[in-house]
Amino acid sequence: MTKGLLKMLFVLIALWIVGLILLLSDPRLATNRWLSGVAFTGGAGAFAAVIDGTLIPYVKLANPGTSETAEQLLYMIQAASSLTSYYGLPFTFLMFALSYRPIGKLSKLGIGLPLLLFLPIALCLIFTPGYNEVRPVSHNIIVWWTVPYMLFGTVNVLLKRNGFASQTRKHIIVCMAVLPTVLLSMTMSYVLPSFGLLRMWVYNTWFVGVGVTIFVIGMFTYGFLGVRILIERRRLDTTLRAVTSGTAILNHAIKNDVGKLRLFGEKMKAHAIATNQPELLADVETVLNTSRHIQEMIYRVHHRTEDLQLRTAAVDFGEFIASHLQSFTPMLGAVQLRVLLIEGWKVEIDRAQLAEALTNLINNALEAMGGEGELTVEMKEAKREILVRIADTGPGMTRGQAIKALEPFYTTKRGDGANFGLGLPYAYNVMRKHGGNLQLTSKRGEGTAIQLVFRKKAVRAALADAKGSLGSSRSQGQAIEGDRANG
Repeated sequence: MTKGLLKMLFVLIALWIVGLILLLSDPRLATNRWLSGVAFTGGAGAFAAVIDGTLIPYVKLANPGTSETAEQLLYMIQAASSLTSYYGLPFTFLMFALSYRPIGKLSKLGIGLPLLLFLPIALCLIFTPGYNEVRPVSHNIIVWWTVPYMLFGTVNVLLKRNGFASQTRKHIIVCMAVLPTVLLSMTMSYVLPSFGLLRMWVYNTWFVGVGVTIFVIGMFTYGFLGVRILIERRRLDTTLRAVTSGTAILNHAIKNDVGKLRLFGEKMKAHAIATNQPELLADVETVLNTSRHIQEMIYRVHHRTEDLQLRTAAVDFGEFIASHLQSFTPMLGAVQLRVLLIEGWKVEIDRAQLAEALTNLINNALEAMGGEGELTVEMKEAKREILVRIADTGPGMTRGQAIKALEPFYTTKRGDGANFGLGLPYAYNVMRKHGGNLQLTSKRGEGTAIQLVFRKKAVRAALADAKGSLGSSRSQGQAIEGDRANG
C-alpha cells in the first residue's frame, strides 16, 4: 500500500470514528447529527480512494479473468462513496451550521429546509454527466452551489452568540476543529478542480489530521458539542447509582440496629429514673444521643444520594431565584452579592429540589470566600437553553480538585464532621433529573463558577408577553440587576 493510500486510510478511520463519537454522544441534538454527517461524508471520499487504490487492484490480481462481477460491484460502491462525499459534504455542513446557529425564518421551514437545500444535488445528479474516475463530478458546475453553501455555513457558525465564558471557549474549539478543515477541503475538492487542477483532495489529509487533533484535545478539556459532558455524565451517573444502592442498604441496616438501641436505651433510661441513678441516666442519655446522631447522619447521606422523584410546577424562573436569594442576606457579611436575572421566563421545575441544590451551591461559594469577596448569580438565555451561573471570588481549586469535585464524598473542607462532600453531586443529580447539566470551572486563585444548563424543551420554558400570558417572543425580557451587601 502506497503512502498516499495510507493517508486516505487514516482520513477514513479518523473521520468515521469522530462521526461515531458525535452521533453516540447525543443523537437527539441536530448539531451532533449533522456534524457527524460531515465526518461520515468526508470519510466517504477517503473510502472511495481506498477502494480505487487497494480493493479493485487486489481483486484483479487475486482472480484474473473471473473478477468482473466483483470488480463492477466495487466500482459501484466507489462511485456511490465518491458522490456521497462530493455532494454530501457541503450539504451536511450547511445543515450543521443552520442547526448550530438557527436562523428564525429558515427554521420555520422545518423538513422543507433540507429538501430545499438538497435540490441542487438532485439537479446535478439528473442533468450532469455520470461518475467517472477522472472527473467524478462536474466541478465547473457544482462549484456554483457548493462554495456558497460552505461559505455561508462558515459565516453563520462564526456569528453564533455565546453566553458565559465556558461556552465561548467551546465555541472556539468547534470553530478551530471544523471551519479550517471545511474551508481548505472546499478549496482542494471544489474550487481548484473547477480550474482543471484535479486530485487536489489528496492534500486534505493534513487538514483533517489537524482538525481531528483539535477535536480530541477539545473533547477532553473544554468539551466538544457535549462529548466531554457525555463522558463525565456517564462516569458520574454510574458512581451515583452505586452510591445510591450502597447508602440505601446501609440506611436500612443501621435504621434497624439504631431502632433497637433506642428501644432498649429508653427502657434503661426509665429504670435509671425509677431507681434514682443519675450516673446511669447520664450514660444512657449519651448512648441515646449518639444513636440519634448516627441515624440523622445516615439519613442525610441517603437523602442526598437517593434517586430523586421530581414534582414539577410552572414558576417564573427569575422570581424564583430572586426570592431564594433573599434568605441568604443575613449570611453575606462583607460579601458583595451581584444579581443579574431575566424576567418573564416560565419553566416547569421541582421548586424544593432546585432550591436545595441552589442552597448547596451558594453555601459552598460563601464558605469558600470566608466572609469577603463577590458572589455573582447570573441568568442568561441561549437559543435552546437557559443558563444560571453562580460564581465566587474564593481561592478556587486546582485542576485535580475540580475534576473530582462532582464525585460523591469528595470534599476539600476539613474538620467538619457534618460535611459529606455530597452538595455538588446532589445538585448535579437534580440538574440531570431536570434534563439539564451542571458544569464547573475553577482556577486556583481566581475563584469557582458553577453553571446550571436548563434545556428549554426539557423544562417547557416559555417567555411571557407583556400581559403575563405565555407567548412566543424571542426577546430576552427585562433584566433584573442589583448589588446587595450586608455588613
